[in-house]
Amino acid sequence: MRHAMEPQGANPQLVAHPNLTAQLGNYSYSVQTKDGQSTYTVTDGADSMTLPIRWIFGQHSQTWVFEKNGHLYESLVSYYPRDNTLATTPGDQKITPANLTEAMGRELSLWESRSCFDCHATGVVPGEKMMLEKLAPGLDCERCHDGAHQHMTDAAQDNFKTLPKSLRRMDAEEVSNFCGHCHRTWDTVVRNHWHGPAFVRFQPYRLGNSKCFIGNDKRISCLACHDPHKPVNHNQSYYDAKCLACHSAAKSPSATASADKIKTCSVAKSNCVSCHMPKVELPGGHAQFTDHQIRIARAGDPYPN
Repeated sequence: MRHAMEPQGANPQLVAHPNLTAQLGNYSYSVQTKDGQSTYTVTDGADSMTLPIRWIFGQHSQTWVFEKNGHLYESLVSYYPRDNTLATTPGDQKITPANLTEAMGRELSLWESRSCFDCHATGVVPGEKMMLEKLAPGLDCERCHDGAHQHMTDAAQDNFKTLPKSLRRMDAEEVSNFCGHCHRTWDTVVRNHWHGPAFVRFQPYRLGNSKCFIGNDKRISCLACHDPHKPVNHNQSYYDAKCLACHSAAKSPSATASADKIKTCSVAKSNCVSCHMPKVELPGGHAQFTDHQIRIARAGDPYPN
């Protein structure tokens, strides 16, 4: 999460790919990086517009935000490392630009820009005007642990009494709502009537749809499988112990009242997530996301919900 937003001029993806180009409809795009500075250009063949890339959202796949005439815009194209290409930003596939400004990007409303920076940067203060120049790229301790800055200041003076509130006591439902502030909660997705593979990336919602999701059981929470202080573990076998904490023949003293109903897998006892949490191709996104709706997934089955 420290790399949710990359600092300007120090982006490894853009440095490694200094000349990216794409043709979308009637418009040509290029992202060029030189001497630590990146620019974003769009042209219709007759006129062109070039803006500096100042805010870089994402470490690998990237979307950029620009400022033009006092307004913020999300780039209409994003960078996708899997295919090393520029392509339409997720969610913008239905946009048909009518001019260079619209081809450059989609104007962000005040609430949307605030939401974007709140989840990708540190320094957005509730109830106060967002000051872009004061934001720090990425998420630091304070973003999840209220009082962390004061705690570090006091600790330097050997005062360890101002500890931030512990998050370990949260149950699965509380963790989903906490992480869902950025990753989208179940309620948020349902209220907005979001359906289809494009929303597979909203993990708390998908996890909440799982039959085995029990809101008061910590064994099925986001934190049961993921340590937010470490990079995501992509080794599928790493998660086997997490699954078998519930789905095993052994009964533990901490088992829930519904433990007798829990089934064990008759197919395999390893690489559980490769079968029960299949990867889904993000439509037009040149990327795959692990579907956190845990289920028996059969080849050819339609995407659930």
